[in-house]
Amino acid sequence: MLLREQREQVVEYGKRLVTAGLTDGTFGNLSVFDRDRGLMAISPSGMDYFATTPADVVVTDLEGKVVDGVWKPSSELDLHRLFYQRRPDVNGVVHTHSTFATVLACLGWAIEPVHYLVAYAGRQVPCIPYYPFGSLELAEAAWAAMGEEYNGCLLGNHGLLAVGGSLSFAFDAAQQLEFLAKVYYYTKMAGGGVNLTPGQLEAVLGKFQTYRQV
Repeated sequence: MLLREQREQVVEYGKRLVTAGLTDGTFGNLSVFDRDRGLMAISPSGMDYFATTPADVVVTDLEGKVVDGVWKPSSELDLHRLFYQRRPDVNGVVHTHSTFATVLACLGWAIEPVHYLVAYAGRQVPCIPYYPFGSLELAEAAWAAMGEEYNGCLLGNHGLLAVGGSLSFAFDAAQQLEFLAKVYYYTKMAGGGVNLTPGQLEAVLGKFQTYRQV
């Protein structure tokens, strides 16, 4: 099977999206990129994560052409392939509809550095305006907000996008940024938090890339 290992990862982490409360039903999507082959394994569109098998996961090239698989790839295919095309450090992408990240996305709030976990994304978690789901405009707007600097952003009136050097890191970032969104929402309700200083933030930036055991 082409990209068997990557397809198995998509199945495993797809189930985790649901069990970790990062999405409901068949929403959200995730992918892994094989940089040597120039191919990505991406979750199929609208399929129950717990019914998905490695054979159901779709393999495409970076132009979006299906190379292997019988199902349609995720409707957010462009959101994934743009980052693989433009960021050589990105090999995993996760898009969630987690509750607090989505609340902030619907409020149009970027997340300020009220907690050091913001460093999973960068100096903040930017928030882009609303664009229709599955559109190239959405993908381009996310890229414009994140570029080479950020590993996460809020998609206006939609959800959260997280990227990383592996699917494992991107998933971890999605989890921690959901926690951060919850903390930020509550601090705003309490009158506002105390942001980290630039120096405090600088000291932690990049540390999470090597924090976790592999």
